[in-house]
Amino acid sequence: MTRQRLYINIDHVATVRQARRAAYPDPVRAARLCEDAGADGITAHLREDRRHIQDADIEGLVAQARTPFNLELAATDAMIALATRLRPHQVTLVPEKREEVTTEGGLDLFHDPARLEAAILALRAANIRTSLFIDPDARQVERAAALRVEAIELHTGRYCEAPSHTPHLTALRAAAAHAASLGLAVHAGHGLTLTNVGPVAAIPECEELNIGHAIVADAIFVGLPEAVRRMRAAMDAARRG
Repeated sequence: MTRQRLYINIDHVATVRQARRAAYPDPVRAARLCEDAGADGITAHLREDRRHIQDADIEGLVAQARTPFNLELAATDAMIALATRLRPHQVTLVPEKREEVTTEGGLDLFHDPARLEAAILALRAANIRTSLFIDPDARQVERAAALRVEAIELHTGRYCEAPSHTPHLTALRAAAAHAASLGLAVHAGHGLTLTNVGPVAAIPECEELNIGHAIVADAIFVGLPEAVRRMRAAMDAARRG
């Protein structure tokens, strides 16, 4: 089984900073530590309300990240304009509601199709790799393929809330296999921890995991590099079977 990439979402380094509106801790410095510890890429979600990551963080990450940078954002005109100006390696389009604590589900690719298609076309014109964050649903997977994006990221939140509930894992496995058969690269993420990552990491078609909150939380106790190494080891063990 091929080596699975680990992208570290550094949003909650910025959450700690914004709690005091301070200049530290610096998400860009955190990204460099993650890369030194073996991260294959960095992810950050620039929310419309700027609750954690700020525009200056994104500019710093685009300029200084040594591994591919994945920018998560909503498909709004302002966000797409920012992305096409800064040109990260990849943009993952995600749903966003102001009142949610964290992203609650995948994009509905059938809702407001004109806006979504315009966003994808703009990113394609800027030569930015595009991924869509979706639920593990066959209709959504097929729509993603029809939109000719390079990748999807499967929402693992429902599995993580009830990892012993077999249908959630079954849905992820089926969606990953279906997406790969349609030529889509398959990523996954949301809510993954050291204790639940194994079954998702073991999905053969899943080539990349995006993990943030659990790693930043573990870093409080063991340090950021060690938290990254522990997650990397858990993923590798699952891939080996």
